Amino acid sequence: MKSLAEDHQQSTVGDPGRPTVGLRERKKARTRASIRQHAMRLFREQGYGETTVEKIAEAAEVSPSTFFRYFPTKEDVVISDDYDPLLIAAFRAQPPEVSVVEALRRSVRAVFSGLDPENIEREAYRHQLMETVPELRAAMYTEYRRSIDLLANLVAERVGLDPESPELRAFAGALVGVMLAVAYTSEGMVLDEGGFGRIDRALAFLEAGLPLPGSRPSA
Repeated sequence: MKSLAEDHQQSTVGDPGRPTVGLRERKKARTRASIRQHAMRLFREQGYGETTVEKIAEAAEVSPSTFFRYFPTKEDVVISDDYDPLLIAAFRAQPPEVSVVEALRRSVRAVFSGLDPENIEREAYRHQLMETVPELRAAMYTEYRRSIDLLANLVAERVGLDPESPELRAFAGALVGVMLAVAYTSEGMVLDEGGFGRIDRALAFLEAGLPLPGSRPSA
């Protein structure tokens, strides 16, 4: 059974339009995927609180020390996002003539297009855990800040600005904000093709200046 990131990594080898990875990275991805998959299975069967690192390591047939090489804490099994390296590579690969927002839209499409139902369900369960387990819900705030830091540094690298400038951090926060605002619904995070279509539409809306229908431009 493949993880989302491992599945995408294998599908992009030899595709000049997408980020590629080497054999060593794919082997590491398989080990990481195995640990996470067994962890998620145990969380379902036993509950998050009752599942220890030792149980996860035993199920994945690795040592606890190997577990900690891939995930510093049990919380990181759920919180960490394997797609970040792929998004970074895809963003850096975008041609310099396209806008920052368009580069992000293309990167999201390249990395998340064509997800199969099994991968979508697995990722949806990960987000469900983050929303329902108290210690994970508390960690989500740190994860959102990390996402803003990540985008701020990527955009700064692309446009040559200080990543700590208020303007650039506000821009990065807006990118994260519009994506989260449309990804989450009353039923939780939507991760199917329609959900990513909403994210793409929201980013285009942001780049257009957030013009609400029927609103009048300020004088």
